Amino acid sequence: MSHPRIAFFGYHSIGARCLAALLARGAQVCAVLTHQDSPEEPVWFESVADLARRHNLLVLSPPSPNTPETLQFLRTLDPDFFISVYYRRLLSSEALALPRIAAINLHGSLLPKYRGRAPLNWAIIQGEKETGVSLHHMVEEADAGDIIAQTSFPIGPDDTAVAVYRRMTDAAEILLADTFPLIVAGTAPRQPQDHRAATVFGRRRPEDGQIDWHWPAMQIHNLVRAVTHPYPGAFTTWKGNRLFIWQTRLGPPHLDPLPLRVPSGCGEGGERGRTSKARWDITDAVTNSRVPATPGMILDVQGEGITVQTGVGCVLVRSLQVDGQAEVPGSAFLKQGGARLGGILGQ
Repeated sequence: MSHPRIAFFGYHSIGARCLAALLARGAQVCAVLTHQDSPEEPVWFESVADLARRHNLLVLSPPSPNTPETLQFLRTLDPDFFISVYYRRLLSSEALALPRIAAINLHGSLLPKYRGRAPLNWAIIQGEKETGVSLHHMVEEADAGDIIAQTSFPIGPDDTAVAVYRRMTDAAEILLADTFPLIVAGTAPRQPQDHRAATVFGRRRPEDGQIDWHWPAMQIHNLVRAVTHPYPGAFTTWKGNRLFIWQTRLGPPHLDPLPLRVPSGCGEGGERGRTSKARWDITDAVTNSRVPATPGMILDVQGEGITVQTGVGCVLVRSLQVDGQAEVPGSAFLKQGGARLGGILGQ
């Protein structure tokens, strides 16, 4: 079969790049189903719909692919394949029965791990050191079908979600372009998933970005880099306002009794050059009394940002933003945000 008929379901940059890869290889795409952009979601990614229209392809954005009207339309296409890449709706068993040969999905993880929504973000939150993409046959259960091909790539300790997403987009384009000829020829492998090893994660909401400062420093750092720009962001509270933490790096893994030097002008009543005995025994800039360091406490300030105590270790907050105000370097928070050494985030 030299030119099978494909109904393409896709969204986001990864969908656009994979559609472009198919078209570059002469694939016969008879229709493209995608999503309307949500006004509540910042559009920082490429448009599947725009790419399809530039190639004079038929584009639809149904609220569901499983309505009687959409199913009838898909039936009239007489497709050989469904190809789905980052499409956000599950296809019903009735829809999956329509393509003559196969319904295939590209998922952003190394299945059977991280089935479900937001697999890239979840992988970073969980501290994974690698992830990948998987081509698999679609079944009614999400991301549970037989695997055709996979490829992996590393996640660095400070990689943000958008950096990993760009790596994932490149990997997805190559995997689909290399594997689809084998699928068409009927020579592609087909490996059942080990369902006992499956992990399933749900959709993430902006509210899920709240930081608990009792968590270990690594857990907080992973959350921040998983949901930083262009995602909704990790946040805490300060003086009753939501405070977004946009960039961090890990501080010391444990609290050694290192001297803590308080810069001049930091906090009301600050004394130039004053030094506390240890990070867990800090002199409050207002009461001038010794207070033990607790999770969320601002311990130090330096050129890069502010050091904050966590449940285990510290994080250096390099960029933050009070809701409704401009984003600033962490070190500026002591002056512009009304914070002081010894102040506690998240109260």
